[in-house]
Amino acid sequence: MKHFRVSLIVAIVCLSVAFYWGFLTGGMNAGLTAATIAMILGVLEVSLSFDNAVVNASILKRMDAKWQNYFLTWGILIAVFGMRLVFPIAIVQFATGIDFLAVADMALHDSAKYAEHLTAAHVQIAAFGGMFLLMVFFGFLFDNDREIHWLGYLERKFASFGKLESIEIILSLSILLGMQSFVHPEDRLTAIVAGVAGVVLFVIVDSMSALFENEEEGEEVSDAIKRGSLMSFVYLEILDASFSFDGVIGAFAITQDVVIIMLGLAIGAMFVRSLTVYLVRQGMLDEYVFLEHGAHYAIGALAGIMLIGMKHEVPEVVTGLIGAFFIGLSVMSSIFYKRKHGAA
Repeated sequence: MKHFRVSLIVAIVCLSVAFYWGFLTGGMNAGLTAATIAMILGVLEVSLSFDNAVVNASILKRMDAKWQNYFLTWGILIAVFGMRLVFPIAIVQFATGIDFLAVADMALHDSAKYAEHLTAAHVQIAAFGGMFLLMVFFGFLFDNDREIHWLGYLERKFASFGKLESIEIILSLSILLGMQSFVHPEDRLTAIVAGVAGVVLFVIVDSMSALFENEEEGEEVSDAIKRGSLMSFVYLEILDASFSFDGVIGAFAITQDVVIIMLGLAIGAMFVRSLTVYLVRQGMLDEYVFLEHGAHYAIGALAGIMLIGMKHEVPEVVTGLIGAFFIGLSVMSSIFYKRKHGAA
């Protein structure tokens, strides 16, 4: 329970602010409605991001204690205000050419128009986030150093392809090019530029992490760890952003009040981070050996859904059910594996 104490406090504060915000505009009933919507958004965020928490945990456990605390403190500020408030405004600014402050004013006072602009930018968001997550999935799938394989021969065969130089980049860009005939002609240039940007960003962050892991001769090991933890922190924030894109847009189907959306997603983001720390501190990834596998396959499915979403809208409930399926299946497989391994 101690791992979720701060999250509960944040939830109470956010729900109180949501109630007050609604009360200012419509009295008691409006306040209760606003708080309820914020709570629903928080629950949806957690349910759709459990796989994100598992992948985060696999990275967080390699970071030192100080950076783990930064992830839970400064990281949540970046996640809430940066990725779920400022970044969507920046996307609308980039897509429309409207001044940033004007877009921010639109978000607060003309949320319907703001939601329309943000939805219109869905192709860029889906292509960028989808390709970044696809690179995350391929990075796991083609990891030739992994010792435990969930899908047996099939997974070992995929892992063996990791010996090929840059197989993840080649396959990802091939998929992006192949999808050009799938998207609308007027969206093709937008999709390919955003998709390539997602691949490039992943390669930059992943390369910097690898650079810091291989510290130069004579360098203090503690310095290398700190620098590696910094890049892992950056990677986690970008990964969180990729997960949050569709959540922000989908939230407008429930309410168009930007303040309520930010408060609700803040609750969810905080619990996801607490869940991440809980998984690390309790050693859950060691207890359930296939949990990380299931989370990465869920990420692969999410990447595919986001890319399909460039043309066809996919309900978020489908995303949530697919993620829950992979996570649940991986937990059951882990339990059977542990029983068999223990018996052996």
